[in-house]
Amino acid sequence: MSTALSRRTLLSGAAGGAVLLGLTGCASAVDQETSGTPKKGGTFAGAIGTDLVPANFYTNSNDGVTTIIGLVYESLILYPNDSLKPQARLAESWTISDDGLTVTLKLRQGVKFHTGRAFTSEDVKFSLESYADPKWNGQLKSTAAAIAAVDTADPNTAVLTLKHPLGNILDLLEIVPIVDKETFAGIGDGSRYVGTGPFKFEKWTPNARLQFTKNAEYRVPDRPYLDAVDIAVIPDATAQANQIRSGQIDYAYGISNLDIERLEKAGDITKIQRTGAEIQVYVAANLTVDGLEDVRVRQAIAYALDRDRILSEVFRGAGYTASLPWPKTSPAYDEELNNFYKKDVAKAKSLLADYGKKVPTLKYSYQTPSPLFQATAQIVQANLKEIGIDVELDPLDPPTFVAQLIGGKFPGLWTAYHSWAQYTPSTLTVSAYPFNALKNSSHYESDTYIKDADAAWKQIKGDSPEAIESYRKLSKDLLDGAFLLEIAIIEGRWAVTDRVKGISYTKRSELLLTDAQLTG
Repeated sequence: MSTALSRRTLLSGAAGGAVLLGLTGCASAVDQETSGTPKKGGTFAGAIGTDLVPANFYTNSNDGVTTIIGLVYESLILYPNDSLKPQARLAESWTISDDGLTVTLKLRQGVKFHTGRAFTSEDVKFSLESYADPKWNGQLKSTAAAIAAVDTADPNTAVLTLKHPLGNILDLLEIVPIVDKETFAGIGDGSRYVGTGPFKFEKWTPNARLQFTKNAEYRVPDRPYLDAVDIAVIPDATAQANQIRSGQIDYAYGISNLDIERLEKAGDITKIQRTGAEIQVYVAANLTVDGLEDVRVRQAIAYALDRDRILSEVFRGAGYTASLPWPKTSPAYDEELNNFYKKDVAKAKSLLADYGKKVPTLKYSYQTPSPLFQATAQIVQANLKEIGIDVELDPLDPPTFVAQLIGGKFPGLWTAYHSWAQYTPSTLTVSAYPFNALKNSSHYESDTYIKDADAAWKQIKGDSPEAIESYRKLSKDLLDGAFLLEIAIIEGRWAVTDRVKGISYTKRSELLLTDAQLTG
């Protein structure tokens, strides 16, 4: 985040190329490019691996949710994929006071919801307050709850008064979708999703498909190019691969990296590697389970993990190994600390010997039907057997897995992805379920961790020297606690056919089709 973003300086989308980013909603260029006269019309057909779970609308935890948010909704600002320098979206410009306690947002005029109702500052207030409601389990709800008031006297201006400085306030404004208060009840049961985005939600057929049509009154002239979007729910990765190979779909979100490589080599697809929307694959422990309460056991597991093998074999090198969550673009990244845990069987066994007891067989949960999680779990199972810890694999369907994650109810170890580290570092440790210092999925408690997370969160400037020092303390807390053991930082991949151009994504891997077109 640039210095100017945290002071009184006016940040306007009207400067330079920011206008284009703010208007189109494209976070950045991707592998595909468009040129010449755009081709209009057609239905974009794709597939995702996990279905919509309406109750998880604000959790950003499954493909169905991210698909709907990317197509139907817009946020106030939008980060480019390669930085934390926000661009205009529904907010045209914004200022942050010197003390970090007031944020003034000038809103884009002439924007309408899909019902035809005008977007105003009241919708900003309603959306932020809804996100803060604990019933939705929004992972940044603590940041949203730190907004003391939203002044809506001017329908074109929203003034946020904060309870204390928030170094990650712009993260919140980038993440929260602006929702329609008049139809908001439909979100909970999956019947209505009304936003200001380029596509209108038409229908959700559970376990089958999500359907969208063009928003003909979208705020950007001549966008979107597509007439409709039809996303099938296909949990089986092989079935997805077969359908994109045969031309039944043009986009697949859920097939293995190995299959993507094979399809690309055969000339059937082009991959989109989601640089800037990094996710982290990890092993975590429930500290209430016998054996895992002792940090020596958790550290032994950390030293047992063959990160290089998992990255190479499972993720086909789409990233880099890690001991900490921060990607290389983060102000918290420290190369030395990131290499803290390397595979060291002797050291792992020494820690277990010091523990002095036999670790009972541990249940090890992961989400089906992902072939990536299954393959990761099998390698970790072999790694732990090598140091004398037996694990029983425990595959779970997506709704059950997410419920156990949110509730902290895993019966032992688990593997999953986490996100949020691509944002301001304090967002991770006050927000994400696996990391939240006050209440996390591992039941890890540490007064030092809580203090350091709070100090990082309340920085005025998210990239100041003081903030960076606070992030270093957080990194050491994470290494010392060893409750969540990073394996690798992954740049996820989508498979698309060559006839699709102009696909993009947000930093949360939400699908953006504002500029997409079918050329074949």
